[in-house]
Amino acid sequence: MGQKVNPISMRLQVNKNWRSKWFASKRNFAEKLTEDLKVREMIEKKTGSRAAINKVEIERSPNQITITIQTGKAGVVIGRGGAGVNELKAEAEKIYNTPVRINIEEIKRPELYAKLVAENIANQLERRIAFRRAIKQASAATMRSGAKGVRIEVAGRLNGNDMSRREKEVQGSVPLHTIRADVDFAHVGAKTQDGIIGVKVWIYKGEAR
Repeated sequence: MGQKVNPISMRLQVNKNWRSKWFASKRNFAEKLTEDLKVREMIEKKTGSRAAINKVEIERSPNQITITIQTGKAGVVIGRGGAGVNELKAEAEKIYNTPVRINIEEIKRPELYAKLVAENIANQLERRIAFRRAIKQASAATMRSGAKGVRIEVAGRLNGNDMSRREKEVQGSVPLHTIRADVDFAHVGAKTQDGIIGVKVWIYKGEAR
């Protein structure tokens, strides 16, 4: 079971929370969901991979929408004199037609966040760095930062081989079946000349209290 379900959705309300917080009736649920997806896509597009965005949380209240961006490089998202944030705010208000407030949360140790680790590996694979070296370095850096365990899987035409295959690197323990275990997960695609290589990262940070 633990290997077939997204580790984050499996732990909702135990030690993980929803990334969109609002309630809607059946009539306008699809419309609100589409707006959220458009805003997330817009933020990814405007900031790019250099901003190292881990997640975007959206919370709706009757008169305002609050967007919290968790990033490893707050300066890139904020921009010079706050220009970056103002641009994101203006674009989001066009989509929602409601006043928007944007909060920026800076991540101190990006090696402990699965999405940032996966994006780092994907960027290296796109620059034609050997996959084995990339995943070994990433897993070692994560363990040095204080993780209890890390598991990285890459799948596709690795190193340009004709036959696609799956390789993995595991350090420490990653208990996928333990619900109270704080496991972060991300899946990112690396667009190489030989096709897309999938990168999956699980990071175990210990048991939630």
